[in-house]
Formats: sequence, C-alpha cells, structure tokens
Amino acid sequence: METLHFRQGAGRLCLDFIRTLRHRGTAEATEELPDAAALAAWVRQCGPGGLCETDLPKDPKVRKELPEGLPSEARRLREAVSELLRTGSGSCGAEVTERINRAAAHPVPAPSLDASGRLRWHAADPVSATLALVARDALDLATSPAITRVRECADPGCSALFLDNSRPGTRRWCSMDACGNRAKKSTLRKKASASAEVVGPGSSAGTSESMGV
Repeated sequence: METLHFRQGAGRLCLDFIRTLRHRGTAEATEELPDAAALAAWVRQCGPGGLCETDLPKDPKVRKELPEGLPSEARRLREAVSELLRTGSGSCGAEVTERINRAAAHPVPAPSLDASGRLRWHAADPVSATLALVARDALDLATSPAITRVRECADPGCSALFLDNSRPGTRRWCSMDACGNRAKKSTLRKKASASAEVVGPGSSAGTSESMGV
C-alpha cells in the first residue's frame, strides 16, 4: 500500500490543512483528500503527535467505517477555512463561519501519559476531533494579530498560505526547498539566457578582428 505524505511547515495546523488542495486555482489543482483513507492518513501525519493507533485504524478496509460523508465534509471545511483566512473574519459569509463553528464544537483529542511516561492523545472519533482542532486553530488565527503575518506563496502555481515568522516579515515562499528553490533556478536561467544574448554567437570572432589578429 502506498504511504501518503502531506506538506507541512506552514506555521499553523489550519494552514497545513489548506495545503491538501495543491496548486489551488490552477489547471494543475490536485486533491489530496479524495477519500477516507487519505483523510485518515492526514490525521495520522499532521494531527496530535502520538494519537492512539487503536483510535485511528491503519487498515483501509477498517477506515470505511468512518462516518459516511466525512471526507467531503472535511473538504468543505478546508475551503471554508481558506476563505476565512483569505478574506478575514469580518468579510466571509455566514455559511463559512457556521461551517467552521460547527466543526470547532466537536470534542478534541484528550492528552494522557502512558505507562512509559509518553504523551498520548485519544479521541472516540479521532478524525472529527482533529478537524475540530483545525477549525479552532483557524478561528484563533483569523481573530489574532498573527493574521497580518499570513502570506500567499509568491509562486503563481502554488498560492499556498503560510505564517511569516521572519523578523522583517518579508518571506515570499511557502518553502525555500520547493517554490523558493524553483524561483531561484528560474532567475539564474533567465540571467544566463540574457547574458548569452548580449554576448552573441559571433562576439568572439568580432573581437579578434577588431584586434587585428
């Protein structure tokens, strides 16, 4: 079975959740939460560390027992969170806030220490509980001063949101290893191409003739 890996590092759980629709708004848009198996995999990777494995089944056949319609509801929550954070808490529609409020009202994972002293998280419904964390995080971020530090990746093919924690507040890329690195390589290629055009294919010969060689 293929292991799913999701992008993280946006600075907040709700921003990482938004990233599950890659290349948003482009022809290359890719849905990373198409079914219950993918949603459960996201919860396992991005949810609270140590979420009890007995609470969250690994077997895709068992995951079919997740509440019917939960994956589509998760996607609708994701789009509501995206709209809230992009437009602001005072500008998004009532349907958006109601959807997020409803998700936030669900019980969240509870912490406990196991016999070895490790912190574990438990929830009767770990997927809905993690989505509740996402919704609560989105509400907190949208109404906090940190919202002014939420940026959209400067790569037009990405547009992922991230929290800019840099001191000057001038971060442009969701990830320097991905979008930032591609932009850097693109700039270097353009500079190399421009230099080649300035020099021209016959410049060496012309220089020799002007020197009388």
